[in-house]
Amino acid sequence: MSGPQERDDEVGVGPWGGPVPDDPRLDPALLADGDRRNVVDRYRYWTVDAIVADLDTRRHPLHVAVENWQHDFNIGSVVRTANAFNVAAVHVVGRRRWNRRGAMVTDRYLHVEHHADAAALAALAAARDLPLLGVDNLPGAVPLETTSLPRACVLLFGQEGPGLSDAAREVCATTLSIAQFGSTRSINAGAAAAIAMHAWIREHAEESP
Repeated sequence: MSGPQERDDEVGVGPWGGPVPDDPRLDPALLADGDRRNVVDRYRYWTVDAIVADLDTRRHPLHVAVENWQHDFNIGSVVRTANAFNVAAVHVVGRRRWNRRGAMVTDRYLHVEHHADAAALAALAAARDLPLLGVDNLPGAVPLETTSLPRACVLLFGQEGPGLSDAAREVCATTLSIAQFGSTRSINAGAAAAIAMHAWIREHAEESP
C-alpha cells in the first residue's frame, strides 16, 4: 500500500509511503517529510510554484486593493480571504511593507502588487479596463446589497478606522456601502473585505468543484 500517511491528531499528511510518484508537480522534501501546510487536499505535496500555476488557470477576474498607510494588521486577513476566493491579484497601496501574520502564508499563492498611491492604482486599473470600486460606508455610497458588481473590477478598501483616504475616494468610479443594523459606526476592515468579495462570488463565480 502506498500513499500519504496520516495521523488524526495532526494537520495535513505525513511522509509518502511506498514508491515515490513520478510527478514533476510534487516536492521531494514534502514527500519525504510530510505536508502540514494549510492547503486543500488536491495540493498535498505540490510545490508552491505548481500550486500557483494551477490556480492561475482558473483565477477570477476580481482584483482586491487595500490601502496601507499605518501597517494595518487587517491586510493579512484580506489577503487570506482573497486567496480563498482565488482573485486575480491583491494590490497594496501605500507602504510596501505590510503585516503578513494574518495572511497565514497564503500570499505565496497569490499575485501581490504594490502601488505607491491611489493614482498609480487608478492608472493600472484604467490600463486593464477594470472599474475601480471603493468599499466604505460614506455619504452617497450605493448599497452593496442591491448593486450588480462588474465581472472584472477592482474592489478598493481603506484602513481600519479612517477608511478610504480622500485620494482613494477621488479615483473610485463609485463607492459601495455595507448595510449595518447595530450601534457601531463601522465594521472590521477585514470583515468588510470578506463580505464584499463574497458578494462578487455569489454573483459571478461558478460553483466550486
